[in-house]
This record gives sequence, structure tokens and C-alpha cells, in this order.
Amino acid sequence: MRIGEAAAAAGTTPRALRLYEARGLLRPAPRTPSGQREYGPADVARVRVIRNLLALGLTLEDLRRRAHRLDLLVQDPAGACDSRPGEFHGVVADRLATLDAEIARLTHLRESLAAAAGGPEHEGKRE
Repeated sequence: MRIGEAAAAAGTTPRALRLYEARGLLRPAPRTPSGQREYGPADVARVRVIRNLLALGLTLEDLRRRAHRLDLLVQDPAGACDSRPGEFHGVVADRLATLDAEIARLTHLRESLAAAAGGPEHEGKRE
């Protein structure tokens, strides 16, 4: 299937597929004689895994560091991490630590803003 069809099947855009290929998350697609990319069902499945991981908060760089193992998640989404704990847990632990630090920073920022806005009566309100 051509890039537009593959992107639609994976729930994304042709631009995203080109980006994933450029970042090493997706193997370069074979080309037709006219130079168009051709994708198969395995490529679409891999793109779906990539999109799911991005939706969970991982970054393209997180995925690039483990691109060679993304096929494990394509083959066995539920068991891939369990069967090889070191493969993805380090990336996930790093991302969780980053998210925790950002949550702490935003919580502190919110508390400072609430205090500047007039104290406790503003702390629980959203305007």
C-alpha cells in the first residue's frame, strides 16, 4: 500500500510516517519504480505501536533508543516488556522520573500563583 493508505490504516498522516522513517523508528520503505514508498501490514502495525507509545507520554527520542525492539511490541504488545524487563523498563523509568519532576514543578508554580492571586480561596478554583 502507498504512504497515504498506510497512514490512514495506522491512524496518522503521511508526514508522520516520513518522520518516523527519518528518526529510525520505521525501516525505510521499499520504493516502486516511480519512487513511491510501499508499506505492508507489519509496517502499519509498527506505526500503531509507535503511536500508542507516544500517546502514553514517551518521546520520539525514547522510542529511537529502543527502535530495534519495537517489533517485540508489535508481536506481543502485552508480554514484550514482561519477557524482557530490561528492554523498555529503563526508558519508561526515565520518562516517569521526568514526568514526576514536571508535575512537582507545575504544582509549585500553581501554589505560587494561587498565593500571589490572593491566597487559599483561589487555590481550588479554576477560572
